[in-house]
Amino acid sequence: MNQNVMEGAEAVYNEGNEIGIVVLHGFTGTVQSMKPLVDAYTAHGYTVACPRLKGHGTTPYDMEESTAEDWIRSAEEAFEWVKNRCDCVFVTGLSLGGTLSLYLASTREVDGVAVINPAIDVPDISSLADSESRFIDAIGSDIKKEGAAELAYDKTPVRSLNHLTNIMAKVHEQLSEVSAPLLVFASEEDHVVPPENSQTIFDMVFSEGKELVPLEDSYHVATLDNDQELIIERSLEFFERYINAKEN
Repeated sequence: MNQNVMEGAEAVYNEGNEIGIVVLHGFTGTVQSMKPLVDAYTAHGYTVACPRLKGHGTTPYDMEESTAEDWIRSAEEAFEWVKNRCDCVFVTGLSLGGTLSLYLASTREVDGVAVINPAIDVPDISSLADSESRFIDAIGSDIKKEGAAELAYDKTPVRSLNHLTNIMAKVHEQLSEVSAPLLVFASEEDHVVPPENSQTIFDMVFSEGKELVPLEDSYHVATLDNDQELIIERSLEFFERYINAKEN
């Protein structure tokens, strides 16, 4: 194992049944933010892949050297791992992980996509990307729940913000290519990604079955916040609904 990887940030690959779930974490974050979902899906017997996106979970200097193409590749490799083992594949992700989930749904055949506070247009990040500084303040741990914290970098490479802006724009353009069933969770108060992102995605995808679920008691990192159980329950219901539809 890479000794550089933060404790709790390690990738998780759990082999289960023929239903597979790809779980993707957010920008500057780690697998830790998605662990409650990983554990719940694994407990249901599903095959689960939660990769550590390249440049994440080690140091901000590693992240500075990674690119949007690297993050896409990390997501695609996890997807292929699941696809090689399963008959049915769902993708889910938080923030950038949601963006990458939508990218996979626009380029691969998926059985459903569930996203949490996905990002496609964040003006504040676009303006920060023009900064002449090498690093800016951390953007992680936007959580309402007292005592909860996200394992994330303590500073953000400006170069990475440019890559984030590029992939958000790319996915925004490809939303009409998404036709798989869609479940969108959107925090009503989010200090990182404007909630309008979720509505835009909901409106622009071509999915016949789609649902927008408001999160009333969570900020951006909703998977570690007060609505965690709601996200787990509703996403499991979503997977089961489309598994049953496929089998029948």
